[in-house]
Amino acid sequence: MQLTGKQQRLTIVLLGLILCSIATAMILAALKDSVVYFYSPTNLLEKQTIPERRVRVGGLVKKNEQIYTKTGVVNLFIVTDKKNDITVRFTGILPDLFREGQGVVAEGKIGPNGVFFADEVLAKHDENYMPPEVAETLRRSSKSKTGEPR
Repeated sequence: MQLTGKQQRLTIVLLGLILCSIATAMILAALKDSVVYFYSPTNLLEKQTIPERRVRVGGLVKKNEQIYTKTGVVNLFIVTDKKNDITVRFTGILPDLFREGQGVVAEGKIGPNGVFFADEVLAKHDENYMPPEVAETLRRSSKSKTGEPR
């Protein structure tokens, strides 16, 4: 059976689409392990994430809840989205702009006891900046508590 010119072009286009789909699937599968998901404390507590998986948790540093060890290297603080809280343990020196009541994003893994072990802590760099994910999560949290945005 001989294909017409139109059928040949359609066959080539369909094969091209299939090859592009396969290539995209292979790229996404290769990148899957390097993706770091972002969660608010509420999302992190609700989803029961896998302890070995690296994630980012963002929110506000809860006031009057920051604890330093005697060495000043191990820091414990609480990150809140105004709905739920999560304790973060970070070994190292916190960023200069880290302070209570400010936005923060911590990257690391959740421990079996529910404490988040952070490898990296990022603080906002001026009064007007907050990571978009953190701002959106806090905005949604405020809506759910009061029924309307603050």
